[in-house]
Amino acid sequence: MQLTPYLNFDGNCAEAFAFYAQVFGGTIVHQSSFGEAPADAGMPPLPETARSRIMHVHLQFNGQSLMGSDALPVAPGQDPASCGGYERPQGLWVSIQAADVAEGRRLFDALSQGGQIAMPFAATFWSPGFGMARDRFGTPWMVNVQPQA
Repeated sequence: MQLTPYLNFDGNCAEAFAFYAQVFGGTIVHQSSFGEAPADAGMPPLPETARSRIMHVHLQFNGQSLMGSDALPVAPGQDPASCGGYERPQGLWVSIQAADVAEGRRLFDALSQGGQIAMPFAATFWSPGFGMARDRFGTPWMVNVQPQA
């Protein structure tokens, strides 16, 4: 079994995943927009502003996956929670286990650049390197270095 984080964005998913591919040294193996999806008679018409938004993206790196999509824009008067509109992630963090302090620092510095640092990367009582930051796309990350045995 493998758990795969699935991240949501508000129109900047393609930019975020290009950045994640660079940070994690991965490859985007699939990316498609809402505008590329075949028409479906049971679905309402797609607003022109949503055509370029990412419907699904799949990034692979080091035997792992990260997936995501853009939320569809919310029509005036609609509640985002009722129609799948974008809501900033809360109540979770995507946790990365780095092999050593140098790799942990590299990942933390890259992910936190232009974002918000919640806990600076530093040694803790459980780890030689740990930090928490929300990246410039709004995704919350924890970078943790495993103690050497």
